[in-house]
Amino acid sequence: MSTPIITLDGVSKWYGNVIGLNKLTLHIPPGVTGLLGPNGAGKSTLLQLATGQLRPSQGTVRVMGQPVWDNPGLNKVVGLCPEQDAFYEWMTGHDFVRTCARLGGMGRGEARDAADRAMARVGMTEHMNRAIRGYSKGMRQRTKLAQALVHEPRVLFLDEPLTGTDPVARRDMIEVVRELAAGGASVLVSSHVLHEVQSLTQRIVLLHRGRLVAEGQVREIRDLIDKHPHRIVLVCDRHRELAARVAGWADVDGIKFLDGQSGLMVETRRPDEFYARLPAVSTGGLALREVYSEDDNLEAVFKYLVTR
Repeated sequence: MSTPIITLDGVSKWYGNVIGLNKLTLHIPPGVTGLLGPNGAGKSTLLQLATGQLRPSQGTVRVMGQPVWDNPGLNKVVGLCPEQDAFYEWMTGHDFVRTCARLGGMGRGEARDAADRAMARVGMTEHMNRAIRGYSKGMRQRTKLAQALVHEPRVLFLDEPLTGTDPVARRDMIEVVRELAAGGASVLVSSHVLHEVQSLTQRIVLLHRGRLVAEGQVREIRDLIDKHPHRIVLVCDRHRELAARVAGWADVDGIKFLDGQSGLMVETRRPDEFYARLPAVSTGGLALREVYSEDDNLEAVFKYLVTR
């Protein structure tokens, strides 16, 4: 087991009568972890606690083994890309990022060079000398990411970083996160858009109403709901013959033909046994063109876990 980068032990946060987090215990390992949940699940509260912006009502929060609250020294190794914009609109993007670097303790020349590198990394070199007031949503998101990266943090927190971005900006920002992880940084990225997180990592944490619903690899979490039929799609030109073949298998609970497609959906409560049988189908002359499970994606897992 890797030493956790982020640790929350029995953490609660109350806003008057409103509970933001409720007795949350969570140990997040190095690498990229997706923090998922609907709006109001507690994702932003968790990130604000982990970056020292909020003090927990109870429990302890640690990053890299150090307590977060009232520990400004952590700011040198932690970066935050917040969900909300908080710019000085008259500044250029470069000025803003350079000023953030200066506030972090860098000298003038060091801050200027670091801002150059950060803006280049997020694809903003061409626009970095324009006033922020004229930036598009995607350019603002890139600039926020640049200020989070300017001091090359070891732990990066991203709060809904892809919201409002165009497809090109989304692709570029995902690539930046992948490069950071490859370089040894740890990233906790929150989102309510499941496919975006799945493009970054298979390790996820699911929150709902301030509580931990599940954590781990997508497939591990999918195993939590194996008491419900697992749906597997088989694409085959001779799909009716295929249906007749698999209908007699003991691990098949149901079969449904897919409208307008040469395929069928099989329901099984024993997916591992079913997958093990499939090679025998092809040897019998029924070539499978495609096999996939819609239930292995995050959306299916998430919908089940938060509505059960």
